[in-house]
This record gives sequence, structure tokens and C-alpha cells, in this order.
Amino acid sequence: MNRPHLLDRLIGPGWPDLSTPEAVRTFEATPYADRIAARSTYEALRLGASANPDAPAIRFLPNADPDEAPIVSSHAQCLARVTQAANAFHALGIGRDDVVSFLLPLLPQSLYTLWGAEAAGVANPVNPLLEPYQLVEIMKAADTKVLVVIGPMPGTDIWEKVQTIRAELPSLSAIVAVGGARVATAQPFAAGAKAPVRADDGLAPIFDFDALIAAQRSDGLASGRVIEPDDTAAYFHTGGTTGTPKLVRHTHANQVYQAWVIGLMLRIGREATILAGLPLFHVGGALTTALSWLAAGGCLVIVSPSGWRSPAAQRNVWRIAERYRPAGFGGVPTVLTAALAAPTEGIDLSSIKVAFAGGSAIPVAVGRAYVERFGWPVLEVYGMTETASVHTIAFQDRPLRLGSAGHPVPFSRVRIVKVDANGRCIGDCATDEIGVVAMAGPGCFSGYRSAQHNKDAFVEPGWVNSGDLGRLDAEGYLWITGRAKDLVIRGGHNIDPQPIEEILFGHPAVALAAMVGQPDAYAGELPVAYVQAKPGESVDPNALIDYVRERTPERAAVPVSIHLVDPMPLTGVGKVFKPALRWDAAKRVAARMLADLSLPGLQVDAGAHPVHGSLITVSVEGVPPGERPAIEKTVQERLGPLTIRHEVAWR
Repeated sequence: MNRPHLLDRLIGPGWPDLSTPEAVRTFEATPYADRIAARSTYEALRLGASANPDAPAIRFLPNADPDEAPIVSSHAQCLARVTQAANAFHALGIGRDDVVSFLLPLLPQSLYTLWGAEAAGVANPVNPLLEPYQLVEIMKAADTKVLVVIGPMPGTDIWEKVQTIRAELPSLSAIVAVGGARVATAQPFAAGAKAPVRADDGLAPIFDFDALIAAQRSDGLASGRVIEPDDTAAYFHTGGTTGTPKLVRHTHANQVYQAWVIGLMLRIGREATILAGLPLFHVGGALTTALSWLAAGGCLVIVSPSGWRSPAAQRNVWRIAERYRPAGFGGVPTVLTAALAAPTEGIDLSSIKVAFAGGSAIPVAVGRAYVERFGWPVLEVYGMTETASVHTIAFQDRPLRLGSAGHPVPFSRVRIVKVDANGRCIGDCATDEIGVVAMAGPGCFSGYRSAQHNKDAFVEPGWVNSGDLGRLDAEGYLWITGRAKDLVIRGGHNIDPQPIEEILFGHPAVALAAMVGQPDAYAGELPVAYVQAKPGESVDPNALIDYVRERTPERAAVPVSIHLVDPMPLTGVGKVFKPALRWDAAKRVAARMLADLSLPGLQVDAGAHPVHGSLITVSVEGVPPGERPAIEKTVQERLGPLTIRHEVAWR
């Protein structure tokens, strides 16, 4: 039992050499199917617990305070609670294809729910911050049978949301409340007993989570289920927070691969620790973090119930790291950016050897700040819900290229392809030629729950259409250069422009409207809209923002600004040419960020670039060569936090 990777049958006491493409091919000569030691997420957790059952699996910090006594669950206790949750769901009627949805903050019970639901049937983690009508859409699309939700408590309205939509979910047979004031309407039942079907009011009965699972056996699955790798493990919603969500179907094999490959690439040893702050409705939180560390025999330090959204967690991040000694620090780029502002003086961070992030591009300036300030390599990862999270990563044993998403992880593949109007592959792009990023491998899904969403999901069989534009350089590094899709990614959350555009079109004075992402140093992007007024009409941008705010429940999707344009840039077939609007938004942001500098003849522009996709150009006039390095440094300090590249041109 000296293997460092519990999910790999063949890895010995040392980590394999993956430093060159040839080394990866040698590693891949043994088929993945012969390596993997777990057929399901439940078995992966069991293997993780077997390494040291008494070691901590979860340390939960209710207040994001490094000095508070954490609530600790050992691996044996965690596996027992997952098993009890699975058996409780089975007793509530959940079979292999039945769905358990949950609306929960980051709690130990949330992890028991996720993996217990996958062991009994299908898990459906849902963003509890969505509006009630969106929750109904997602849970109806999943055909939810059991709903697990945080009970009523101060500071959250999740329970109240559920009460407003409870009657709109006809397939719902039970609600299970975690914590909060006592709301249970049904008594816990003994193991093997049949659960009541309906409460006295005709609606689904409500159970208390802790009492419900406590009555169940913890030594094995009461259902006797043998989970197959191709069984559905979970649905994850994607496709934008304001559009009709798509449900991505993950198999157990998809999710186990993510745990296996993250353990391999980040060298997660037994009893390794990670600070966990990403939500479980995000594949980065559920799979890249939670499953990967638990399956490796590691420990999750849950930084707060609201994860990294907690101001205290952001403020105390390095003190928490000092106490719990993680070997790596990761999240989404906004987490890395916020952590740079947290105090480090007098804090011992020597345990951390690497930083990593994904969900959106890491600004090069942020990556450079970690390298220069801490000496940690910053590994950018790339993937999507449809690939069960990470698909490429900057390899630790290869030269670091800040701004690149590295190489495909073992047994996964990336191509840059040309597609036709129907999104079908018509050929591969040359080296450094920009095209659509397509991905294949054990983590890639086979399709959405609803077949109607699969039309543009694959460029050809087995190759997922990412919707992103990118290029592969001569050394095989992947560079993401833009998006073929129109989604605005605000702090790692997807916003579909179409519903906002429809609201704008509904205004009597608006002729044309479009929403795009404006580069932002913190959130990555912010939504901005462009409007062309009807002839003879006038539009007040501020009043138009209020008009949108009154008509959409999704606050994050409301444009931060609206710009009037005439004419709207159009393609040859009359469609809005959104790249021109994105370039204009980038130009406006860069100009504002440089406005207070006394630079002679300053001009800012943005446009297409054959290598970077888009580029901000800062032109300065009449500066002697000796003074140019200082100006370039200042411009870099200002614009470096943006994900879009920039350059200084001298006139």
C-alpha cells in the first residue's frame, strides 16, 4: 500500500514521468481501462477511505476563522455518512435512474448528499442563488424525485424559495431539510421501512436530514446496487444563468476519470490537504476538488458555508493556509485575484508549492504576481462541464507559459478544427491557426439529458465542441483566444445574452440591441449592452438599464453600462457583428484605466489579432527610447489584470 495514487492500479511509490510528449505516450501505452481501480464514485471514496480511515476527510470552518475549532469528519465517518445518505434516498424510492436535486451551501452534509445521491441514483446539484423560476426549470428538466435543501435560517432565503415552488414540482416525492429551524412534517423511519408518499397537505413530506440518515445502516448499500461505470452519476446544469439551462449527463466513469487525472497531475498524496471553497454545483468544486482529494485519501478544508464568496474567507485565506498546510492553492481566477489582496506578513506559506485555477482565463498579470511574489508556478487549467472539468493543464515538469492552458491531460485529446455553418468539422487547423477547440477523452460526456440540446454539442462523434476559439502552438501548448459562443463569463458564472437582448428589443425606442462581455480586472468580464435607437427616437442609457433591471430576476445579468451606437455593426447577412462590440468594450475599459496618465498623443484601440485572437493596442507619440521602458511598465501594471492581451506601439 505504498502507492501514491489510490485510483491507479499500476503507479508505484513514485509519480510517473510526464515531462515530454514522448513520456506521456509511454505512460498511455498501458490502456486507461487497465489502470483505473474504481468503477464508480462510491468505490473511489471507499478506496480513499481505505488508506487511513481515521485520518480527517473534512475539516469544516463555519466562520472562515483559522482559529476556530473545525468540525471534523474522518474518512471512515465520511464514507459511513455517504452510505447512510444513499440508503435514506433508496428508502425514499430513489433507484438507479431517479434524481436527487439539492440546494445547499458548502456543508459536510452537502458532500454526503452529493455522493449518497450518486450511489443511490442520480445527483443534480443546483445553484441555490438562482431565482425560483430557474430552479423550477432545472428541477423539472431533471425530473426531480427528492429535494435536499438547507432549512430556514437567517441570512439565506433558500427555504423560502422552495416553499414558493414546492407545488410546481409534480414529480417531487420528498423534501429533506438540512439544519435550520425544525420544519420536518414526517418522522424518520427505520432502515428497510417504507417512507410515506405524501404529507397531509398533499405535498411531498419533509424530513430532517440528520435524523433521516441516522436511522440507516452504514456498512453497505441497502439496495445491493452494483454501480456500473456507464451508469448516470449526475446532471450538472450549464448554458448560462439566464438562458434555458442544459443538463450535462455525467457517468460514473466520467467523474472517476477526473478524480484520477487530477490526482495524477497535481500529485495528490495521501492525507494531502486542499482549501475547498468552490460550490458543489460547479464541477470544479464537486469533482476537481472534492472527489479528487477524497479519493486520494486527502482532506478538504471547507473554508466557509458560502465558500470563497465569504469576505472572511477571502480576508483570512493565508492564515487558513498557514494552519492547515495545503501543498497547493486553487480556485477560479477571481479567487486567485482576491487572495493577492489578503495580508501575508508574518504568515508561513512554505507548504504551498503550486497555484492553479480555471473556469475562465487567468490574467497573465495575476499569474506573474504569484510567480514573483510567492515563487509558485501557476497552472492554468481548461475544460468545461461537458468534459467533467479539467481537460488540459500546464504540466508541472514542462516550461511554464503564462496565458496558456497547457497540454491535454493523459488519455485526453485536443484538436483545433474548422467548422461549417452547422458546427461540423471540415478539417483541422494548422499550427498557430485559430479555430474551434474540440476535445475527446474519458471525461467527455456523451450528450445532454435532452436530445434537443445535442445539435451543436459535437464537431464529430466523440469530439465535444467547446464553443471556444483557440490555437495550438509548435510545442503543443493550447492558447484560448476567444469564444465562438456569445456567453458572458462573469466571475466564472455563465450569462446568456439572449434573454437580456430580448428585453432590450421590447423597449419601444430600441431598434437593435446586443450584449457582450466587457473585460474586467476582477470578474473577468462584465455584461455591457449596445443599442441602436429607432429613427426619431432617443434613449437614455441609465433609464434603459433600469428598464432591464425591472424585467429580469438575474441581477448579475443586468448590463453595467449601455452604449448607444448608430449604426450597429452588422455582418454581410445582417447579423450583429459582436466581435466589433467586444473590441469597443475593451477599448473603452483600457482607455479609462489609462486616462489619468500623462502620455503624449495617447490612443487606445482594440481589434483582431492572428495569434491572440483580440488585442488592445496602446499608441503613444514622441517618446524618446530611453523613457519607453518605464511607460511600458506602467501600462502593464494597469492593463495586465485584464485577460485580453495588450501591446504598446510607439509613433
